[in-house]
Amino acid sequence: MFFILLLAAVLRLVWLDLKAPHFDEGINGWFTDQMRTQGTFKYNPENYHGPWHFYVLFLSQNLLGRNIWALRLPAVMASLLMIPALFLFARWLGRPAVRWAALAFAVSPACVFYGRYSIHETWFALACALFTWGVFALWLERDRAGLWATVAGLTGMLLNKETYIIHTVSLLAAGVVAAGWNHLSPLRPATRRATTRGWSTREAWMAAGISLFLLVFFYSGNFLHWSGWLGPFQAMVEWTKTGTAGNGHEKGAYDLLPFVSYYWVALLARYEWPALAGLIWSVRYAWPSAAVPRLLAIYAAGILAAYSLVPYKTPWCIVSIMWPWFLFFGLAITATGKIRGRVAGVLMLTVSLGMTLKLNFWDFEDEREPYVYVQTYRSIGRLTSPLLQLAAADPRYYDTPVAIYLDSYYPLPWVLGDFTGVGYHGPKIPDPLPEASVHVIETAKAADLRAKLGDKFEERRFNFRSGMDQCSAFFARELLSRWRQLPESGAGRRGEP
Repeated sequence: MFFILLLAAVLRLVWLDLKAPHFDEGINGWFTDQMRTQGTFKYNPENYHGPWHFYVLFLSQNLLGRNIWALRLPAVMASLLMIPALFLFARWLGRPAVRWAALAFAVSPACVFYGRYSIHETWFALACALFTWGVFALWLERDRAGLWATVAGLTGMLLNKETYIIHTVSLLAAGVVAAGWNHLSPLRPATRRATTRGWSTREAWMAAGISLFLLVFFYSGNFLHWSGWLGPFQAMVEWTKTGTAGNGHEKGAYDLLPFVSYYWVALLARYEWPALAGLIWSVRYAWPSAAVPRLLAIYAAGILAAYSLVPYKTPWCIVSIMWPWFLFFGLAITATGKIRGRVAGVLMLTVSLGMTLKLNFWDFEDEREPYVYVQTYRSIGRLTSPLLQLAAADPRYYDTPVAIYLDSYYPLPWVLGDFTGVGYHGPKIPDPLPEASVHVIETAKAADLRAKLGDKFEERRFNFRSGMDQCSAFFARELLSRWRQLPESGAGRRGEP
């Protein structure tokens, strides 16, 4: 396991700050910044995601500072924790199969790409894996570890994403389907459940009490925002509106029929060959098979069906959808013979690693890559670098007045979060024009602003992110002159596109 963890850590940590902050990262960072001023996190069900990630980010930024490493490091840690979580399944699937599964996860393009993003998805996938393992352990072994894993996993799901309902219902439905299917295709070997329970009623109540305390603590804003404690249920009501509406995240090009989409399978076919092989191999457990692989196969199929039916599709959801198929990939490799299986496994993992390196270190801004979604371009540095580097050299520049005339502007509220004079005025140029040393607007609307500002300002154009037109930043010439006088080292013009 150590080698796999080391490989995964290298892929997730090297040049972690290579990408500019993503739109969602900017929102998550901004929410975390609000905790500093409000003293708590005020949960709003319209934001859908739970409070866990924001509290972890708050801790990270207070320990490491407001920087991209501190913003992304918690998601990296969650991604790395998925590897020991997968190894838990060795109890029923065997250590060789799980070793292949963990390797596939370690080099997966999606798991690396989104494991380097400060979003909720990797935490949610970790909670799902822990919950699923715990339910299996409770069902078959009836042991203490199963009890605590189930409670911890379910609590983690509730604290992270509203889609917990999809995964819990899918696992429940898988149990019902498996019970009926076992009569048509018997289990081999027959299931032998433990005869004695490894935990007491007192422990069960203790686990439930701790879970309830954590849910109330985080959703109530550490007991300072009591209206948020019903968050998991309110979020479900809000999500049913968004999930069924799509809200611009529909993937109609992948629809075979109304409400029948092959979007997720298409992502697997393009990027995730081991997971696709695992998906195909999982069909084998419809025939006589052991209990855990069959139940896991039905559960994974239910998750795929549910996410395929929901119109709202963002590509990072693939992380919490496909993790069981890595386990089936491992089972397929170990079942197809030592030499033949290992050769096939190494070939697929090599392809995954190549795709991961290409996607994460070369093509991370390429809109032709489906995983690159609402990604901020590094050329935003033409706006932010002068401001950040001047402020690093002289903190008085944190008071620089900045006027932004954009309809969509994240991640700027987090990137410029230490600046006291930033104003967001909407897409129209206000009259009278605000007094500012920097003005930002879409280039298509820049002519009117240029006429009002005159020749005391210098225009610097940049591409903001996919789906947005080119933007222009008008800097006061005096401000740019001072920035250009900074030394190249230290607080100098490093990173200037």
